[in-house]
Amino acid sequence: MISVAIRDEFIKLGQAMKLCGAVESGAEAKEVITEGKVTVNGEVDLRRGRKLVPGDTFSYRGKDYQITSR
Repeated sequence: MISVAIRDEFIKLGQAMKLCGAVESGAEAKEVITEGKVTVNGEVDLRRGRKLVPGDTFSYRGKDYQITSR
């Protein structure tokens, strides 16, 4: 599992994907999220604005990422 450390109390899914390098841009994040290629806590979520908090996980392209606090 890859750790994604954040400073604030939450981060939006699209931002988290860019932060950890899972995607190159916000446009790419929007595309893969709306196509149902990303799961959040084990379920497909089509909202790139989905708020993730420490302890949440998301998966994309066979890799798992966990939100942690700094």
